[in-house]
Formats: sequence, structure tokens, C-alpha cells
Amino acid sequence: MARRVIAIAAAVMLAIVGVVAVVLYANGADQRAISGAQPRTVYVSQQVVPAGTSLSEAVTRGLVVATNLPAKSVPTGVLTAITDDNKNLLAVTDIAAGEYVLVARFGTTPQGSQALRVPAGQIAVTVQLIDPAKVGTFIAPGSHIVLFSTKGTGTATNAQGGAQIVNPETRVLFDDVLVIAVGNASLAETRPTGEATASTSQGIGKLVTLALKPEQAPRLVQAINSMEILDPSKGQSGLYAGLRGSEVSVDNALVVSSANLYNR
Repeated sequence: MARRVIAIAAAVMLAIVGVVAVVLYANGADQRAISGAQPRTVYVSQQVVPAGTSLSEAVTRGLVVATNLPAKSVPTGVLTAITDDNKNLLAVTDIAAGEYVLVARFGTTPQGSQALRVPAGQIAVTVQLIDPAKVGTFIAPGSHIVLFSTKGTGTATNAQGGAQIVNPETRVLFDDVLVIAVGNASLAETRPTGEATASTSQGIGKLVTLALKPEQAPRLVQAINSMEILDPSKGQSGLYAGLRGSEVSVDNALVVSSANLYNR
């Protein structure tokens, strides 16, 4: 009899514990559901946010606006608050309209405006070349070029009133140099060598930045500073580039003048 009473009491206790556990779980689920449904502030791009725009400016101009989402629907990494720590950060790239603005979209430096990346052990030097002298629009960051220099004993005025080199001679200045920027496009935006790209600067002269060995840099600077004043509108340039192909051999000792122009 005593054993039966004990068994009944134990069964009752287990039933009570089960009921309490179910009630506690249900209450917790309700709390989780309420918590997940509670609104949280997130930011959405109302208009395009140009790269370089500060977060505070984007909000002031209405480019980025606050909205509310259920907590369980908030995307990972989304911006949820404007603080003193992030208000001066800049959009690292353009942000399209209608995006949830992620924290990672803002940083200290916009992409494309960072300092030019110069290969280790080399020096960046920029030259100005007209389109024909830089192979039209086919030289791009990442291209390897041959750079030719034409120089004479002086200049004279031709019949058309333009400058003309007297006794010009053309020789190879560098047989293989790396282009790391053309206009404002740098090697960070590398295109395949030889791929056409639109000119990135206005006017007749286009800027081409080369990565040179320390002993090459002063030679290029000397070549630039000692060039005769030519008329670029007539396609004249003291420096001329050639786009290198594969397995090309360049004769660095070759000097071409009017005297041997047609020699074979």
C-alpha cells in the first residue's frame, strides 16, 4: 500500500513538473516572438550616395533615411545608428538607391582615391602623351610599353608655321616599362593588356604614369625636360610609346635618323 502511494505521488510530481516546463517554454516563446517583432531602426538609401559622401552629409541631404524593421528581419551588418564615431566616415563606393545601408559601405577612404600603388623598389613618373603617342586608347593600367625618344639638334619653323625638329634621331629610351595609371585610372582598376579604354583626361595631352627603376627615373625626367617644344595639335611628340606584344625583342642600340630611315 505504501509503495502504491509513493508511486502515485511521484507521478503527480512529474506531471506538475511537465506542466510547469510547458508553461515556461510557452512564455519564453511568446517573449521571443514579441522581441523579434519589435521594431529596430535601420538606414536605407533613398537616392544614390556618391562615393566620398560622409554619412552625416548623406543623412542631412536625405540620401539616406531611417526606417523601422522587425528585429528578426534586420539584415546582418546593417547600419542601425549614426554616432560621433561613424558620422564622418565616407562612402567607399557609390551606394545605389533602395539599398539597406551596411556599416561596411562607409570607411575612411573612398576606393579609387587612395594613393597610387607603386611597385616596391620602383618610382612612379608621369609623362604627357598625345593619343597617337600612347597607342590611341589601347594603353591601360597594367600594360607594358616600349618608350621611344626623338631628339634633334634644335627646332625650326616649317612652312605651315609649326615646330619641326632639326636632324631628328629616334632611339629606345626604355624597352619594357609598366604602366600603373592612365589619366585618373590606376592599376587598382586594371584591365587586360591591350583592351581599349576611354581616355580619362581632357585635352590633347594624356597623362601616363610609369613604374620605373631608380636609375630609369632621372633618364625619363631628363628626356622630358630636354625635349624641344613641339606642336601636339599636329601630332608631334618627343616621346612615343609602343605597346609590347609577347616574345618581342627590342634593339636598344638602334638609332633611326633621316639618313638610315629606309635601311633594312
